Amino acid sequence: MEKLVFATNNLHKLSEIRHILFGSVEVLSLADINCHDDIPETAETLEGNALIKARHIYDKYGLYCFADDTGLAVDALNGAPGVYSARYAGPACSFVDNMNKLLVDLGDNEHRKAVFSTVIVLIDRKGEHCFRGDVCGEITTEPRGKNGFGYDPVFMPDGYKQTYAEMTEEEKNAMSHRALATRKLVAYLNEKR
Repeated sequence: MEKLVFATNNLHKLSEIRHILFGSVEVLSLADINCHDDIPETAETLEGNALIKARHIYDKYGLYCFADDTGLAVDALNGAPGVYSARYAGPACSFVDNMNKLLVDLGDNEHRKAVFSTVIVLIDRKGEHCFRGDVCGEITTEPRGKNGFGYDPVFMPDGYKQTYAEMTEEEKNAMSHRALATRKLVAYLNEKR
């Protein structure tokens, strides 16, 4: 089975990706390759940040790898938090801090449309490849559900009555932004075999 390093320190993302890719690729963590670097995310786009992380691992360790960046873009906030989603409430903030800031910033605004996006950049022997997944939805007025992480308790995808956090892991992984991007990654990996 092919081995790929997933360039993330986010254990929630690592677990989710391993669950989605189970059986197709062995996903190594940064800890598995003894990488404890704090890789800066200084780009202005999701694609740029994913590329920075993937290139860091490939250049330093010479291993095929992939990295992702995820952002939540809310229409009424002019696309915020966007590329700053992970640190929306400040550099040392928690998931709850970010979610609470989002709800405060939106207030009682009735226009709550949003897009959750993941971009995955893979570096392999054929070069650099980009895979994107987008899910449209809306921001609820209060957190709902106990599953998932990040903005999951306040993001309700179009066509659903549940937030990501109210879904089971299987339900979310069947349709989430990360699942869509990961499916494109898997299709590419299967195609080159």
